[in-house]
Order: sequence, then structure tokens, then C-alpha cells
Amino acid sequence: MDLAYAPEEEDFRARLRAWLAKVLPTLPAKPAATDWPGRRAYDTAWQRMLYDAGYAGLHWPRDAGGQGATPTQHLIFLEETERAGVPYVGAGFVGLLHAGPTIAAEGTAEQRARWLPPILRGEEVWCQGFSEPDAGSDLAALRTKAVRDGDGYVVSGAKIWTSHAEVADWCELLVRTDPEAPSHRGISWLAMPMDAPGVTVRPLRTLAGSTEFAEVFLDEVRVPVSHRLGAENDGWRVTMVTLSFERGTAFVGEVVACRRVLGALARTARANGRWDDAVLRRRLGRLNADFAALWRLTQWNVSAAQRGGGVPGTGGSVFKLRYSHARQELYDAAAEVLGAGALDADQEWIADRLSSLSYTIAAGTSQIQQNIVAERILGLPKGR
Repeated sequence: MDLAYAPEEEDFRARLRAWLAKVLPTLPAKPAATDWPGRRAYDTAWQRMLYDAGYAGLHWPRDAGGQGATPTQHLIFLEETERAGVPYVGAGFVGLLHAGPTIAAEGTAEQRARWLPPILRGEEVWCQGFSEPDAGSDLAALRTKAVRDGDGYVVSGAKIWTSHAEVADWCELLVRTDPEAPSHRGISWLAMPMDAPGVTVRPLRTLAGSTEFAEVFLDEVRVPVSHRLGAENDGWRVTMVTLSFERGTAFVGEVVACRRVLGALARTARANGRWDDAVLRRRLGRLNADFAALWRLTQWNVSAAQRGGGVPGTGGSVFKLRYSHARQELYDAAAEVLGAGALDADQEWIADRLSSLSYTIAAGTSQIQQNIVAERILGLPKGR
């Protein structure tokens, strides 16, 4: 990989920096972490600003409404926006980072035209209806059923850990359309409107006190067949595309954010006398090496995805596995640098620390990622 930036890429960086310096001071105050309707409005307003400036869906293909940017431009965008402290994608996470890219890769022309522009403009928010109460980490064990009825499906079941369900317009929903087929072969991927009759959302309060997850109950919800992505019973393959985005590229901006946090910790340690502790210095140095390596892996994954038609490969599982643990280690180090008193006084640090605990579970547990790496990359036999 050529890690040097060409003059036109540095020009892109300069123009992006100038735009960020101009618009960021105009943003209103960020809503409270528990105010999801307010956060939706805040997040979608920022997305509209990106769209109007030509930065929405920067790396999406042009025929999907994106800008068709090169992988390097995409990485520059991630670097500069994170360093500038722009609003996080927030409520738009599912639509922008994996539902939208999946529709761009697998959807029909009509589906792409219907769903992608509103996602890019910040007009519609998506949630993810994959996990179920009784399936645990075995996603293929899902039981939510969809029975064909004319030009629609009648869907009944329950989902859990449904990201942003309480403020979402659409749900990327996995259902079982053939109960007699082997577990991986009887699944379909549907786009379900969240305002459909029979949909009940019950927010779940996390350890940090927020409600970005919910239980969703489906009581004979009608979903048109035209809302199915891919062929009937081919949903597992489509799901693997979704998960490759979720694990391969959806977290990449957070690596830059973690490197920024690490730099702040080092400066704080120098200021409060903790820098004299050689063990702590080694710990921060190792974390710095970890995140530098993760950023290089990010560059490789983004470039590989571009070469592979825009869909990330199994390298995303390597990234997700190490990143999940490195993030936890980062906030362990933060507790050591800042001390209990400082953490008690800083609610944002507390929320980030508690959030870090979920990363070894979210988007596929570390154990699942280890299996993927072992079987699909290292070629080891499947465990019994």
C-alpha cells in the first residue's frame, strides 16, 4: 500500500478542514444522552449539512447516490472529521454504516432509489432487527417468522438489542421464511416500516442510562414482498454482507477517536504527575502502538473493500476482535490516569467507559470473531 498522499488528496484535506472550521462553530448544543428524539434531530441535521456540502456517502458509488470517492479520500475524511470533533453518526449509524451500504450492494434499482437518498439526506433513520431473546450469539437460530400472503409477508416474533428502534423509520429485519430448511438457508432480509400496525417498541435502559436499544415485538406485521432484499431464503448471504460492513468499516472512525483520547490521556498524565510511573508509560505506549496498527489495518480493509466491489472481507473480523479489547484497555488506562475522583466528576468519561464494555459483544462477540478468523482466514477445522 502506498501510504503517501498525492497533491490532489492533500487539496481535498485542506478543503475539508476549511469547511469544518466554518460550520462546526455554528452547531447548536448537543442534546442530553438520554434524549433520543433530540439526538435524532441533532444527528440528522448534521447529516443534512454533510449532504448539502457534498460529503454524505462520500465513498458510496455514484449510482447509489454517493460521491464515488477513492479509499484514500474516505480515510482522509474519517481522519479530519474525527480530529475536528464532529458529531458522531449517532442515530444514523445503522442506515449510513451498514443498512444503506447493504442496499447499495444488494438492492434492486427501485430499492436503491427508494431508500438510499433519504438515508444520505438524513431524512430517514434505520434500526437493526437481528438479535432475538432466545438466539444469543447464534444468529441463525432466530425464530421470528414471515409467512407469505399474496404480495406480502405476515411477520410475528420478537427482537432485542434493536439499535435506535425508538426513533427509527425503518428496520433491517431478519425473518425465517422457511421453517423446514436448515437454519442458515431459511432466512430472508426485509425492510420493515416501523410505523406498521403490529409493531411495538419497548426501550431498554443500558448500564450507562441511555436507551439506544429496545425490544421490538411483532404481531402479524405486514411487510410487502418488494421490501425483501435478495431472493427469498437467501437472507443469510445478504446478512453476511451487512455484517461485513458492520465489522469491517463501520468502526473505522472510532479508531481515530480513540487515538485522540489516548493523546489526551498522555497530556493529562504529564500534567498530574502520573507520567513518572514507568509502568503506566509503557501501558500508554503499547496502546499507542495498538491503535496505530489498527489504523493501518483500517486502511488495508477500506482499500480491500474498494477492490472487492465495495464489500469488506473477513479482515473486518480481525479488526473488530482486536479493536474491541483495545478500546476496553484504553478506558482501563483512563481510570488509572484520571483517578476515581476525576471519573466520578466527568459523566462523559463514565459513559465512554461503560460503553467500552459492550464492544466485545456488539456486532458479534469476540468468540464469534475468533471462530471466523480461525475457520475463514487460517483454514482451521470447525469446532465440534
